[in-house]
Amino acid sequence: MQAARRLAFSRLAGWAEDNHAAALAAYEVTADLLGPDWPRPEGDDARASFERHFCPVLTGSPPALLTGYYEPEVAGADAPRGAFRHPLYALPDDLPSDRPWHSRAEIEAGNLLAGCELVWLDSAVEAFFAQVQGSVRVRLADGRVGRFGFAGRNGHDYRSIGAELIRRGEIDEAEMSAGAIRDWCERHPEAAPELLRLNPSFVFFRALDLPEGSGPLGCMGRPVTEGRSIAVDPEHIPLGAPVWVEARGADRLMIAQDKGSAIKGAQRGDIFCGSGFDAGERAGKMRISGRLVTFLPLTLAEGIPP
Repeated sequence: MQAARRLAFSRLAGWAEDNHAAALAAYEVTADLLGPDWPRPEGDDARASFERHFCPVLTGSPPALLTGYYEPEVAGADAPRGAFRHPLYALPDDLPSDRPWHSRAEIEAGNLLAGCELVWLDSAVEAFFAQVQGSVRVRLADGRVGRFGFAGRNGHDYRSIGAELIRRGEIDEAEMSAGAIRDWCERHPEAAPELLRLNPSFVFFRALDLPEGSGPLGCMGRPVTEGRSIAVDPEHIPLGAPVWVEARGADRLMIAQDKGSAIKGAQRGDIFCGSGFDAGERAGKMRISGRLVTFLPLTLAEGIPP
């Protein structure tokens, strides 16, 4: 891996044209959770504040791989009825913290989560995608919208069913998206359950009390912001850090406020694309290359060579 090195702000393509105030507003959401080396937002010009208190640092070897995630919005019911037979589940009482629990296939085969149901959806595929995204809005028949967020996982590694469909030759790589997976499952209802079970990872949820206009909670316990929050690998990019994203149509400053089991490495990011169907379409089609540059406080960047 390429050693970390400092960059000048002038080396960041599109830096002068960004909406720095929007980036600062996103940074403010989690700034109070950071250590004393990390600056707190000031009342002056946002661009000047970033340039005065941070140093851009390139870690790892570009090109970066950038994908998107979103908060699905689906129909649901607070009790099983009709087509609503596919639950989202709360954490089980016997989930261990030091080793993997049962796989997805074992959970389904043994009905191991009976009694942990939170809400019921009308599609096993939508329940699966809610787990992949880690959050969901559920519209009930009476007009209420329930918000559910990540509570934990069973400890098994994530396996992409999209990659499996590409491997089988069922969907061309250039055509792969969440919508393409949904379409395949609708056309192959008998094979879909087996496909979903190939991913042994299983995610549990908790009910959230969030305003309708708020984004879902990221791993820092604060709402993420559409187009300004990015999931990263905390082994390489500190949570809460500003991250300059250079990519086709997405040159902007984002904030590392989430993580994901499939997000590994210094040049890997997952951009929050918003909530609902349109956001899902954007996220499902996002797979672009670029460059990630982490902004570190001056005190933490002092020993890094240019």
